[in-house]
Amino acid sequence: MRIHYRRRTRSKDIAPRYRANEQIRIPEIRVIDEDDNSLGVMKTADALALAKEREYDLVEVSPKADPPVCRFLDLGAFKYQKEKELRQQKARAKKIETKGIRLSVKMGEHDLEVRKQKALDFLKAGQKLKIEIILRGREKAHGELAIQRIKGFIEDLGKSYELLIEQEVKRQRGNVSATVGRKS
Repeated sequence: MRIHYRRRTRSKDIAPRYRANEQIRIPEIRVIDEDDNSLGVMKTADALALAKEREYDLVEVSPKADPPVCRFLDLGAFKYQKEKELRQQKARAKKIETKGIRLSVKMGEHDLEVRKQKALDFLKAGQKLKIEIILRGREKAHGELAIQRIKGFIEDLGKSYELLIEQEVKRQRGNVSATVGRKS
């Protein structure tokens, strides 16, 4: 028998849920018709009958208002439009990644220069950097060397771009790290 270690996660709905027709349980609602004309406050049953008569769905568009606002709409088209707007907003959202640069206390000048060039490429692309040194063996007794190495690396990067230090250089057990980004 095969054991599944990873459970399938359900895809999250992008669009919020809207109550429609019989799902609306509030006794009185404010109604707006298909032509954006206000019909005033009505009983839910009367509004639902009027919507069915006009062959539309009664959709609660503003549930937190007092009384809640409902409209006569084609529910399928309304949901599609809202999902489309959310997808466009998601596509326009700027995604900033944090890239990692790992240094060493005993690292040579050429290796350091290669890391610096890669870090500059990441900063040019608008990404954040997490610069870290993992201390091994006797290096753990001399953490100040790692802190100096990271501060020197940040100073070298600062010559090319104006940097925003999001997390100061700090030591956590056998790890020394700092997070920097480029100022806009």
